[in-house]
Parts: sequence; structure tokens; C-alpha cells
Amino acid sequence: MNASLEAEIEQLRKLRIGALRSKYRELFGDESRSFNEKFLFRRVAWRVQALDEGDLTERARKRALEIANDADLRVQPTKGALIRPVVAKGRDLRLPAVGAVLRRRYRGRMVEVKVLDRGFEFEGRRYDSLSALASEVTGMRWNGFTFFGLARTQRESA
Repeated sequence: MNASLEAEIEQLRKLRIGALRSKYRELFGDESRSFNEKFLFRRVAWRVQALDEGDLTERARKRALEIANDADLRVQPTKGALIRPVVAKGRDLRLPAVGAVLRRRYRGRMVEVKVLDRGFEFEGRRYDSLSALASEVTGMRWNGFTFFGLARTQRESA
């Protein structure tokens, strides 16, 4: 790297985010979505160096694509990854069968909810979601699966 390029990169280190974003726009011809100072500095410094010393050769680009295409893909989620419920035919598999009754004692009151094909029934009223029903019963926002203990069974089976 020549001395003038090193000096230009040192000047970039002193720039604040607004100036780095302007320099990014100038070099890439597009706005940066990032407001991260380190990211912007690295991208701008790389681009300045690439323009000064030349970019990757076509052979290097092809080789990089080959390596990327040949990389093993992860076939299992990482440990601790979020496990989302599986939905079959629009129905959450955490729910019991249609016609089942969910029971929960809340503040001395027995809450019994019948599972319908589309929604739930409680005290003669139909609800679209367990969360709406749980919120109605408690007077505050609740996750319906948590309120009725259905979220716990999902975790235990995973």
C-alpha cells in the first residue's frame, strides 16, 4: 500500500458517521442503510483501496463463487435456535383436537374453553385466538398458549 493511500485511510478514521455515509454514497453510488461507524469505515476504506490498487481478478471472483456454491449448508438448527410451531392446514399443532376442553384455574375461577375448528368457545362466546380469550379472562394481555400451559408442552417435546 502506498503512502498516499495510507494517509487517505487515516483521514477516514477521523470521520464521523455523517461524513462516512457521504463518502459511502460517493464511492458506491447508493445510500448506506447502516449507521454503524466501524462498518462504514471498513466498507469505505476497502472501496478506496480497491479503486486504488485494483479489484479482484475475474479468476478470483469465479473461484470465490465456486467456494461459496460448494460450501456445506447447515441441515440442523444451531443449538438454542428458536423453534417455531408447525402449522398444518392452517391449524397450530400445539392445539389439542377439535372438541377438546382446555381447563385452567385462574384466581379461584375455573376457566373451561372448548376448542373449535376455527377458534374457541368460552361461556357461550366465540374467540378467534387463545390470546384474546386469555386477555378477556384476566383483564390484561396474555399469550394464550402460555396461559393454558400449551407452550410448555411444545418446549418439553423439543
